[in-house]
Amino acid sequence: MNRRIALVTGTSRIKGLGRSICIELAKQNMDVFFTYWRAYDKQMPWKSEDHEPDRIQKEIHELGVLCEKVELDLSKENSTSVLLDMVEERLGAPSVLINNATYSTPTDIKSITPHELDQHYLVNVKAATLLCVDFVKRFQGARHGRIINISSGQSLSSMSSEIAYAITKGAIETLTRTIAHEIASKGITINAVNPGLTDTGWLTEEQKTRFTGRFPMGRLGQPEDAAKLIAFLASEDAEWITGQIIHSEGGFIRENYGS
Repeated sequence: MNRRIALVTGTSRIKGLGRSICIELAKQNMDVFFTYWRAYDKQMPWKSEDHEPDRIQKEIHELGVLCEKVELDLSKENSTSVLLDMVEERLGAPSVLINNATYSTPTDIKSITPHELDQHYLVNVKAATLLCVDFVKRFQGARHGRIINISSGQSLSSMSSEIAYAITKGAIETLTRTIAHEIASKGITINAVNPGLTDTGWLTEEQKTRFTGRFPMGRLGQPEDAAKLIAFLASEDAEWITGQIIHSEGGFIRENYGS
């Protein structure tokens, strides 16, 4: 009855950040509910295999906690309220929300279209915002409610080849700061984590070589690097941290991603 339950969106791939977040939360003895949407990953250069969500669920179970999952298109109307209903029915009321799901396609000044802008908005802004709002409304605890949003450091440099992504993820940083004070009285903290340039399978070998030189530690960021920070922010020990945008980038020397 006293177990903490975490909802993590966007957990489709073994190499992804979502999987690492779920593992770190499970190590804290939290039960985990995660979402995935294979149709999106399959159209991306990094692809995904149908069995990956099942493998992730099995790995979480092996850590001794409960784990449920659902394949869900968060761009669809009412998907967020349906999702929270499912979490409550299968595991119980969540006290941790991790908005990790994202939509990202190349959109520079010449190629951006109304459709692509809409798709970015529906997943990156609308779904994340409505999940925050509904989570807060349903939260019944006196303390230790946690929301962690995933941003991408848009406030630190430009991303000229991903205009729609940069705009919408930047909005998440604003959301985080804007509602932090209002929800603090409910015992809920909210923070955003920028995991920086992380090797989750999307980098080409040429990009790995080029970007590694910008890390003073001499290596690329790994999913576990940001996941450990996110797990701390989700813990009871992080009660005094809220409304923050935290850049977990290993000292990355930033330049225009579009350059």
